[in-house]
Amino acid sequence: MLDVDFVRAQFPAFSEPFLEGQAFFENAGGSYACGPVIDRLTRFYRERKVQPYGPFAASEAAGAEMDEARRRLSALLGVDTDELSFGPSTTQNTYVLARAFQQFMQPGEAIIVTNQDHEANSGPWRRLEAEGIEIREWKIDPGTGQLNPEDLEALLDEKVRLVCFPHCSNVVGEINPVVEITALAHAAGAFVCVDGVSYAPHGFPDVGGLGPDIYLFSSYKTYGPHQGIMVVRRALAEVLPNQAHFFNGASLTKKFTPAGPDHAQVAACAGMADYIDALAAHHGCAAGEVHDLMRAHEVRLLKPLLDAVAGRNGVRLLGPRDAETRAPTVALSLPGSAAGAAAELAQHGIMAAGSDFYAVRPLQAMGIDTQRGVLRLSFVHYTSEAEVTKLIEALDRVL
Repeated sequence: MLDVDFVRAQFPAFSEPFLEGQAFFENAGGSYACGPVIDRLTRFYRERKVQPYGPFAASEAAGAEMDEARRRLSALLGVDTDELSFGPSTTQNTYVLARAFQQFMQPGEAIIVTNQDHEANSGPWRRLEAEGIEIREWKIDPGTGQLNPEDLEALLDEKVRLVCFPHCSNVVGEINPVVEITALAHAAGAFVCVDGVSYAPHGFPDVGGLGPDIYLFSSYKTYGPHQGIMVVRRALAEVLPNQAHFFNGASLTKKFTPAGPDHAQVAACAGMADYIDALAAHHGCAAGEVHDLMRAHEVRLLKPLLDAVAGRNGVRLLGPRDAETRAPTVALSLPGSAAGAAAELAQHGIMAAGSDFYAVRPLQAMGIDTQRGVLRLSFVHYTSEAEVTKLIEALDRVL
């Protein structure tokens, strides 16, 4: 079982007087940073804030720490070191990849997108329609918000070059069967792009085992600095056109990074691997098993929250009621303003938010007024049982 006291001791936020008494339930918008990330970022700015990869000690240390981050994160994700790239955000990374595909594809070829995605893994691809690429939409069930793989099969043919979908939606919360969907797409000759932003905070995935050609997530939601991290598997990365300076086209780690990376934040990402290693050592398991520890704790805490919100008059729970099949990202459609409900919860020490959360397409598909938005209650493995109890009690007062 996950030692939550040990986990929380790794996050300085939990000992900050300013945050005392506040229960954090807007983790889907960005997590607290773990101590090793903060320490590395501070050290970089104090000691190594120079151009990296030069011949002097500070520069060598800066470059070595950036390389360390890439090496250790790629190992956690089960991919080769040169298949992982850093960028300013997942949205920006997706726009760069969309431009590469526009140059790679022929007019009339197709990309499949969903209406379950956050706009970051939908809008950039949809814009290619204006440049002759056919866009096909894999639609969710308007009642459940679920994506049915059988509906995908009907969209696949020899014209489809790419299938884009989320590992889990940031409002529906259901965990999609990545292995099954990827196999369907690959069998039809298409590449696969998975938006993992809403899944990765709940345990770094084995991208190599899952099989997609592209996997995207944001380190500021996985206890790190504000970076977008993307995996592009070698077979695809080698054939996509270079998006960086012409002389960087032969480097897989540079060709999809048109601008210079944020050296300090890249280096600080190694702190996420430090944190996972610390959890593994404390619990006597391998780093790859930390994912299951996190998920088991989240599922245990999610069950009473789902029970508490399901069946309330006027409240619609988005996504499944089964805690095992979803992330602890719980979106509720309310009779009134979601932002107003979040403001009321704040009076009870609950940090949450009400918005459309850049998930306008799935909310519209489910018949939800995007102006009213949804109340989103999201947590991760550092959330305590006492905090969930506090949330449920606050919901009883507000809803």
